[in-house]
Amino acid sequence: MIERGSGVAVWRQIEEALAADIAGGALQAGQQLPTELQLADRFGVNRHTIRRAVATLVERGLLRVEQGRGTFVQDNAIDYAISKRTRFSQNMARQNLSSDIDILNSDTVPANAELAELLQVAAGDTLYRIKTLSKVEGRVVDYATMFFPTSRFPGLPEAYLRHRSVTRALAECGVADYTRRFTRVTARLPDAETVDYLGIPKNRPVLHVKSLNVDAAGAPVQYGVTCFNGDLVQLVMEQE
Repeated sequence: MIERGSGVAVWRQIEEALAADIAGGALQAGQQLPTELQLADRFGVNRHTIRRAVATLVERGLLRVEQGRGTFVQDNAIDYAISKRTRFSQNMARQNLSSDIDILNSDTVPANAELAELLQVAAGDTLYRIKTLSKVEGRVVDYATMFFPTSRFPGLPEAYLRHRSVTRALAECGVADYTRRFTRVTARLPDAETVDYLGIPKNRPVLHVKSLNVDAAGAPVQYGVTCFNGDLVQLVMEQE
């Protein structure tokens, strides 16, 4: 019940009531929150008051907003293992989670100084650039940009389009196995493109991951920059 004149703001009382519903299981992980109108009727307030309470719960990490879908009770974060052999599909399969990859764009770009050094090509050499969205249980969990040397892997974009798997695409191009040389993780605010693709607020930090994969001889085969939705994913560093 809302107590007006109690010294506690009405929106704060609603916030705590919804937080108690989440803690007690009345609102379960992954469940969609009732509409603003339904909550306004429940608490006898206007929709602006509901909006403020919900926004605070989003800031606390108890709720998440999915653009175009609604507001949901936050799930437990998906474990994403980072190891010597990091594989997206295997990561999800061992947790019995369905996964898929959408290819947003595939083109070629000249290697700048940083990419040339990482991939051991000459500055200005052509690289394949592939942008993807990874989905788990239908929800977008990351937005990635991958780079491959074109001179070594002719036809790689077509192989990736067929398989939607870096492992299978590289195998088709002659790389039977590859391992992770480094993974660098930072937290930063997303740019406009990442906000749009991940469907997150512009003030919500993402897990920004740079990684380099190499073949058995130590030659670089792929460099990637991935932005993970930190509300949905937690990175787990594993030793093999």
